[in-house]
Amino acid sequence: MRDDKLLTRISALLRQAEGTDNPHEAETFMAAAQRLATAAAIDLAVARAHDPTGRTTTVPQSRQIAIGEPGKRGLRTYVQLFVAIGRANDLTVDVAGNSTFVLAYGYADDIDATQALYSSLIVQMVAASDAYLRSGAYKGETFARVVKRGSGWRARRVIEEKPLSPITARLNFQSAFAERIGKRLVQARDEARDEAMSAERDGVVSASSTAIALRNKEIEVADYYRAESTARGTWRPSSATAGYSEAARQAGDRAGRRAKIGSDREFGSPRGALEA
Repeated sequence: MRDDKLLTRISALLRQAEGTDNPHEAETFMAAAQRLATAAAIDLAVARAHDPTGRTTTVPQSRQIAIGEPGKRGLRTYVQLFVAIGRANDLTVDVAGNSTFVLAYGYADDIDATQALYSSLIVQMVAASDAYLRSGAYKGETFARVVKRGSGWRARRVIEEKPLSPITARLNFQSAFAERIGKRLVQARDEARDEAMSAERDGVVSASSTAIALRNKEIEVADYYRAESTARGTWRPSSATAGYSEAARQAGDRAGRRAKIGSDREFGSPRGALEA
């Protein structure tokens, strides 16, 4: 069941993150929001572990979430961001072949928290990459890609250096941004879990109940996913033909470190198109 009070508290923390110009304060609020989401998920898992009725009434679910319109360039980086946030919140995600939508598998509150975080971060990611392109910092840089030369037994693969185009710069920037956000949220999640384990050791709750509850939750989501998913193959965040730019990725990583997490923007609101 959706916990509106939880989402309201998370939203308040994330708006505080967006409202400060101090990166350290923004980081604190962002981490607090993820820890709150994790703590709530732990509480629910522990409660379900001790309540047979809860194990039958609160179960994993799947939810389809729109990412973008067909043909829109760069949707894979949007998906990469959603997947990174979802993993920090105990979700398993299937991706449409054209990256226009995802299917999130997990508990409702975890899906809600992921959508709340994504709704802010996707806007910030696109805005940051727009600013990077406007700065012109990518001009004069090159990117590397593997190309095939020759044919038949003479064919060989070589690394080709080419001038960095705006779309390649954007895709590298946004991919690195998504990776950094994922790392930040996983760190906050792990800190929340460590706090719960410490409370166990101090005798606040019965020994090992949190670890057992989280393991049971993991198994339940995995079992539900295996029963419901029809996905084939493995989704990868980037295309081998897209090209690799260290400079653009470094810029995206820095932007991901600075990102302020906020959820006062409606999920699914219009987002700027990726420009070539």
